[in-house]
Amino acid sequence: MLSDAPSISNCHRPIDRLPATIPGMRRLAQTAVRLVSPLFLGPLLGLGLAYAQKESAPNVPEAIHARPGEEVVLLAHASGSQIYTCRAGADGKYVWAFKAPEAELTDGTNKVIGSHSAGPTWQLKDGSSVAGKTAAQADAPDPDCIPWLLVNVVGHSGNGLLTTVTTIQRVHTRGGKPPATGCDESHRDTETKSKYTADYYFYAPAK
Repeated sequence: MLSDAPSISNCHRPIDRLPATIPGMRRLAQTAVRLVSPLFLGPLLGLGLAYAQKESAPNVPEAIHARPGEEVVLLAHASGSQIYTCRAGADGKYVWAFKAPEAELTDGTNKVIGSHSAGPTWQLKDGSSVAGKTAAQADAPDPDCIPWLLVNVVGHSGNGLLTTVTTIQRVHTRGGKPPATGCDESHRDTETKSKYTADYYFYAPAK
């Protein structure tokens, strides 16, 4: 009588193809861990798979290069606003002065993984955050966009992916500049928001 059940030879691996030694089995187990860990750890931390893996540093002007011995541990895309306040300058003329950023941080799948706000600070959903101070800047390729920045981290909070971050780059900026008009004595202390996007590369000492 014919049977629809698969034969054993089709369901099981031949014995002679199994690892012959305990070290061989151990190597297989280690390989499996390396392959599986990014798949599970990224989502558990609230981060996408692309950010559980290493990213290459971007091509940037020398003035905003990261320090030697640092590597990228996170790439996040920001979308939001640059906030400006109308204030009198040292010369008495009124200008739009930068106040703070206000943006969401997303991963490569457009999933929100954190936020960027006054300080400036960057906070992730895994509970870690950093505060920074601008160390250098370079003009964006498009003169209508805010500059690219090198930021030194000056403070940490919480435990997570940002815990060891020491440097941040803001690159690939679009928009974000203040209006060319609309700031005078009659608009003193008025706020305005300019939409912007950018990529932020977070660096930590290489392991």
